[in-house]
Amino acid sequence: MPLRISFELDEDDLKHFRLIMQEARRAASRLPPEDIVAAAEDLLADVEASAAPGFIVDRLQNLRLMIQMLSDIEWRLPHQEATRVLNALAYFAEPDDLIPDNIPGLGFLDDAIMIELVLRELKHEIEAYRDFCEYRDRIRQAQGHAARISREGWLDDRRKQLQNRMRRRRKRGVKSPLSA
Repeated sequence: MPLRISFELDEDDLKHFRLIMQEARRAASRLPPEDIVAAAEDLLADVEASAAPGFIVDRLQNLRLMIQMLSDIEWRLPHQEATRVLNALAYFAEPDDLIPDNIPGLGFLDDAIMIELVLRELKHEIEAYRDFCEYRDRIRQAQGHAARISREGWLDDRRKQLQNRMRRRRKRGVKSPLSA
C-alpha cells in the first residue's frame, strides 16, 4: 500500500536552497560544460544503479531532459538559454551534497528537491523543448526519419498554428471589443 508524505518548503527553506545553488554555480563556473553534463549523467547512472525510491527516480529523470536540451542538434539551444540550463545542472557537478547520496532511501532527496526548484526556474524552456520534441515526432511519423527538422521549422509551424487558431476564432464570430 503506497504512503504519501508531503512537505512544504517555506521562503527561508527556499532561500537556503537558492544559496546552495548559487555556491554550486560559482564553483561550476570554473568547469567546462562537458564536465557539468558528465556529472549530471553520473548522478543519473548512480540513481539507476541504486534502490532509490520511485519519487526520487521520477524527479531525477528530468535531468535527462535538460541534458538532451543541451545536446540536441536539431533544437540548437541559443547560448543564453544553454547557459541557464548549465547553471541549473551546476548543483549536480558538486561532489558534496547536502545529503550524501550513499544514504539508503534519502541520499538523493536533496537532488530531487533541487530538480523541483530547477524545473520551476526553467519552466518555459522545458515546455518549449517538449513542444519541439512533439513536433519532431509528428514530422518524423509523417515524413520518416530522414525529414529535416529544425528549431526554425518548429517556430514556423507554431506561428501557423497560432494564426490558424486566430482565423478560426474570428470565423466563429467572436466579437472584438473594438467592433462592438
